[in-house]
Amino acid sequence: MAVYLDNAATTEVRSEALDAMLPLMRGDYANPSSAHSAGQRARRALDAARARTAAALGAHPDEIVFTGSGSEADCMAIFGLSAPGASQRRHLITSAIEHHAVLHAADTLRARGHAVTIVPVDAQGFVHADALAEALRARADSAEDATMLVSIMHANNEIGTIEPIARLAAIAHEHGALFHTDAVQTAGHIPIDVAQLGIDALSLSAHKFEGPKGVGALYVRKGACVEPLIVGGAQEGGRRAGTENVAGIVGLSVALDLAVHEIASQSVHIAALRDALIDGALALPGASLNGAREERLPNNASLRFEGVDGQTAVLALDVAGFEASTGSACASGSLEPSHVLSALGLPPGQARGTVRFSLGRTTSADDIARLLSRLPGTIEKLRALADALNPGGGLARARE
Repeated sequence: MAVYLDNAATTEVRSEALDAMLPLMRGDYANPSSAHSAGQRARRALDAARARTAAALGAHPDEIVFTGSGSEADCMAIFGLSAPGASQRRHLITSAIEHHAVLHAADTLRARGHAVTIVPVDAQGFVHADALAEALRARADSAEDATMLVSIMHANNEIGTIEPIARLAAIAHEHGALFHTDAVQTAGHIPIDVAQLGIDALSLSAHKFEGPKGVGALYVRKGACVEPLIVGGAQEGGRRAGTENVAGIVGLSVALDLAVHEIASQSVHIAALRDALIDGALALPGASLNGAREERLPNNASLRFEGVDGQTAVLALDVAGFEASTGSACASGSLEPSHVLSALGLPPGQARGTVRFSLGRTTSADDIARLLSRLPGTIEKLRALADALNPGGGLARARE
């Protein structure tokens, strides 16, 4: 049986979440907006899920808007908080390593006449407070020129670096800007308290913490005005029209609640396996770690191997019984180097040599031991093949 090490892309739905979802697909399948008894049973399930989700984030139930994905939640935050009805300011700041849901939303705003600033990161993927402070526009010539929103992800999906969100949010607020964070990779994996982070909006996605695909959520701080992306009915307090996916939402809330209560034990266990994997891989010649070593997601090991193509390595590992990735599943198949790795300053040859291993709740020490027993031979064979196909290349060429 293959060892699954691509949990940053998606996770298996845990049994407790699935068990909670099934009754809402069969007996209690009614529309939660219906006034009859069946509809009100669905409404109570929806309300309980909203309260459970809010409690996991330290939020109030009214501050939770359920969406169809993390990408939708990101777009709702970017477009909704910057809409003319929400703000007269027209300057957005984000970072060079954001998920494409945020970066492409920023591109759309730019095309609509908004000013957009992309702040850089350092070689480990950190956004520095002084870089953000320099980019913020508080005392502009007009309200339109001022910064309306800063969107910096909580932790990067490719390299695992955890950003200093509380500090960055405080700086944004000092300049009168709102702050959104994409927490798709952190929710259920590291502690989150929206009040302690001091943020105005936060995105998450159920399938990253053993919930179902096709459902996400956006936390919007009470008092922050967000214009809806989807209009129609009055669902989600008028902020997101459309009949709610009650079963999926319940699955999200159950999976998140369980994950949050298990963080203390699971994060220590998974981080120990991650460190064993990183240490074992770094013992190989030409191996390097992408991202920060300490301020890192407990389940992320992003490694690059000089003289090896990451896509080829993923295929070779798959044949050997290990399922990993080169980085974001959303950018799979792209011939261009990862925008995240490029933002770290890596040349294309090194960026293309990356393999991301992302662990999960069911990953075992034996899984990691098996991987480390096969990894050296796999990398060696791939380098030999690359050298045979490209005489005079090898490790030296990968540094170009």
